Amino acid sequence: MAFDDGLATRVREIVGERSGCSEKRMFGSLVFFLDGNMACGVQDDGLLVRLAPADREAGLGEPGTRPFELTGRPMRNWLVVDAAAVAEDADLRRWVGRGLAFAGTLPPK
Repeated sequence: MAFDDGLATRVREIVGERSGCSEKRMFGSLVFFLDGNMACGVQDDGLLVRLAPADREAGLGEPGTRPFELTGRPMRNWLVVDAAAVAEDADLRRWVGRGLAFAGTLPPK
């Protein structure tokens, strides 16, 4: 797996506005953390977003989203937002913000 450098740059610009954020390459993706907790990432040309369970279910009802699977298994609390659904900066900012908001509810690592 790989990730879209252009999308990664756009996410980096949003995440870089918050203190306590970092990034790391994992499983062929680029993952962004808030206070040591995974918040979102870029895989292929899609955005990975970590959400509370109820928010994930609601998010899956939005256009351009699907469950995130790793090695064929759905990952709890994660979904994928297709590139077309985050082509506009406002949409990308909203999704990244949702991931950061959830990560912000978790105790720092």
